[in-house]
Amino acid sequence: MRNLDFSSWEGILSTLLGLVLITVIGVGIRLLAMHTIQQRRERENRQINERLRTLIAAYKTLGGSFTGNLAVDPTHLRDLRRRADTAAASLDPAADSETLQSVAGQGNGDRSRRVRDAVEAALSDIILLGTEEQVRLAAVAATELVAGRPIHTAELVTSLRDFIRVVLNLDPIPAALSIPRQGPVRPSSSGGGKGDKGDSKGGAKGGGGGGGGGAGGAMGTASQLEPRQDPHR
Repeated sequence: MRNLDFSSWEGILSTLLGLVLITVIGVGIRLLAMHTIQQRRERENRQINERLRTLIAAYKTLGGSFTGNLAVDPTHLRDLRRRADTAAASLDPAADSETLQSVAGQGNGDRSRRVRDAVEAALSDIILLGTEEQVRLAAVAATELVAGRPIHTAELVTSLRDFIRVVLNLDPIPAALSIPRQGPVRPSSSGGGKGDKGDSKGGAKGGGGGGGGGAGGAMGTASQLEPRQDPHR
């Protein structure tokens, strides 16, 4: 302020221009810094939202059931078929009953296979985006699946639930509240589609029969319209 010159108009104008230039530079630096900080926050929020969305989906996959068999069967479909072929080739009556059970349980084997595939995908997402404890639990579960041993996901589901509630600023679940053990969600059966296809095929066949009846009626009408020949001619 001591170097400001107000003795002449030229000095006043140069002083004002200098002040305006300094103010503009300061405002520009501040806007640039605010824009950079805002972009960084938006990027961090997107990362947090994507991570949270993935972990919530994994929680729903691993903990969507409270009843029934909560264990994940690691058996592949090829193993089921190999067992059935081995039992069929054996002449032991006990093996024959096992074959019948294997054939009768093919639908359940396909269902358990879909559950296992969904659980494997959820474990892969947790290993990528989970916390240290969640990654450790997911790695142990994946190792057990590779070894061919059934696994339970209740402990991993509890860790995911607590982490998600903390991130969303939700109140912790009371310690006195007893929550049943959770297991992987069971996929819905696809039997309705096959029934619909069967109904459509049956309707098509019925329509074909009706067409045949209509053709027969048309032929009968045509025969009635033909002139009759006189037998005395």
